[in-house]
Amino acid sequence: MKKLLLLMLLLSPLVQAADWLSWRTVGQATLTWGPFTVYDSQLLTPNGRWQPQQWPVSLVIVYRRDITRQALLDATLEQWQAQKTGSSSQQQQWLQQLGAIWPDVSDGTRLAFTADVDGGQFYWQPAGMQGAMKPIGPYFNREFRDAFLGIWLAPNTTYPDIRRKLTGG
Repeated sequence: MKKLLLLMLLLSPLVQAADWLSWRTVGQATLTWGPFTVYDSQLLTPNGRWQPQQWPVSLVIVYRRDITRQALLDATLEQWQAQKTGSSSQQQQWLQQLGAIWPDVSDGTRLAFTADVDGGQFYWQPAGMQGAMKPIGPYFNREFRDAFLGIWLAPNTTYPDIRRKLTGG
């Protein structure tokens, strides 16, 4: 019985990973910078509705231009600093973790962060590749989950229009 419970516990993130691909869209938004489209984004939940601090959710980003990993990291840090999310040392620790797993992206690259009550997992699919998105990196804790999703979903986001569109508000 213990072995069965352990096996179920170990496989549950894999089941969740497959399930989130069929969740319903809460909202969609596009980030532009001047005349350039940077990315399209979607917020997904099992029932298609979003409530703050209700899990699970998945944020899917489809990049529409080439961006280096370093530029993604710099933009992430800029958002955390603007929102006053975490201490400077915590931000640097998160950036080190992200720097180890995030790729350079190009037009069509998909990056998703799927979050549950305990934390979250990144998934990605290179531009032009078919098939399911693959998990990358470790399972991140709750603090990281809240900091990362907060870039788009926190009330103090620097992108309130994107938040409104993603959350169906």
